[in-house]
Amino acid sequence: MKLEVKIELLKFCSALLNSIFLALGLSVAGCGVWILFDRGSFLTAISSDELRTVGAGLLLIGGVVVVVSVVGCVGAGRENRFLLLMYLGFLIVLILGQLFVTLLLLISKHTIERSLDASVDRIILQYGGRGQDRLMDNVQHYGKCCGRTGADDWLKNSYIQTLNLTNPDVLPCSCFSSYRPSLDSSWCSELLNFSAPLFGRGNTSYHQGCKQKLSDWLQENAVTIVGMDVSLMLIQVFQMVVMVYLYRAFGRKAVLKKADPLAEPDHAHLDHTPEDDVDYGEQNYGYSHTDDDYIDPAHPAQYHY
Repeated sequence: MKLEVKIELLKFCSALLNSIFLALGLSVAGCGVWILFDRGSFLTAISSDELRTVGAGLLLIGGVVVVVSVVGCVGAGRENRFLLLMYLGFLIVLILGQLFVTLLLLISKHTIERSLDASVDRIILQYGGRGQDRLMDNVQHYGKCCGRTGADDWLKNSYIQTLNLTNPDVLPCSCFSSYRPSLDSSWCSELLNFSAPLFGRGNTSYHQGCKQKLSDWLQENAVTIVGMDVSLMLIQVFQMVVMVYLYRAFGRKAVLKKADPLAEPDHAHLDHTPEDDVDYGEQNYGYSHTDDDYIDPAHPAQYHY
């Protein structure tokens, strides 16, 4: 294969891998933003240093991926070997960073789950007119569950305790399959003696707790993040291989230009060696005399000058 054709093919592979690399990097950065800043997710309510470290790491990795992709594209387009070396160095650092984040997420999975349970208990305790009430309502409504381990968890709520209830007769309206809420309260009950305006009307409360739903949700998101990280690392391995071949091809092209500045690169072969120019055909040791007579070198004495 001609050198220039090989270089163009490697450039195409590099551009394709960089496009996939950039898309995955932006997705990873999006996961970091979601973990750190999404107020509509339970993750922002979890008091876990490990989870915040994972979120910050994903955001940092996504940002570095964008910079690295630009360096790789410029280096390949301008045939700059120094930029390619920088690119390879960044890829190695990124792979190490992704391994750290992935291992931290896997190792800290149970710690994050315990922090999630503690956060749910805290929200249940403080439920009633607070910003995180909607998080719990969404989980209970869409998950068709009530409390963390069951409806009895709501007896620990600070407001419910003031009612001196022994049974969960008053629950958040999201604990019911159907309800008609009160304008002044987010609490509902099936009992007639708990009526508006203090409470709404609810029918058929959920008895299953939300712990399993939250665990499954956390597991699915962890698998998604780990999957994106592993995919990103596989793309980086392919990129490293392509860039090494591209780096060597650029070096070969530079050597050929120095050897013969007038030579067309299209006619230069990557595996060309000086021996390729040697004629190994059968040599003719016979030669002609100046008078065009044939002289046999095996019997020179037969000829006179």
